[in-house]
Amino acid sequence: MAQHCEFCEIVARRAPAAIRYEDDEVMAFHNRLTWVPVMLLIVPRRHLDQRQFWLSPLFAMAAQVAVRLGDTDCPNGYRLVSNFGEDALQTQAHGHLHVIGGAGLGLYIDFPGKGDFWLHMYGGHRELE
Repeated sequence: MAQHCEFCEIVARRAPAAIRYEDDEVMAFHNRLTWVPVMLLIVPRRHLDQRQFWLSPLFAMAAQVAVRLGDTDCPNGYRLVSNFGEDALQTQAHGHLHVIGGAGLGLYIDFPGKGDFWLHMYGGHRELE
């Protein structure tokens, strides 16, 4: 039995999404997460895992879409990010590329508890606020 894939559901229009771009091969839509003003996901229409996606010709197409949307939606700069596996906190099996921006991102994306996370993962001292 096939595992449920949220991105396949969005591509098939069985799940809601704010679609930003689509063609016959790839789709871009707004991420439901709102850590920064712009969080887009670029996905291949057919289900590929992250490794398959990055090694396929579809990745070059998705990268072009990501750069165009990043240039348009984040004129002061953006990041293109992909997570591979559990240690990288990949939560969706369907291959995808993130476009994030619309605000100063700093060294890494800001999120609640980032300082504690950083200390836990990499050690060091915390500056007094």
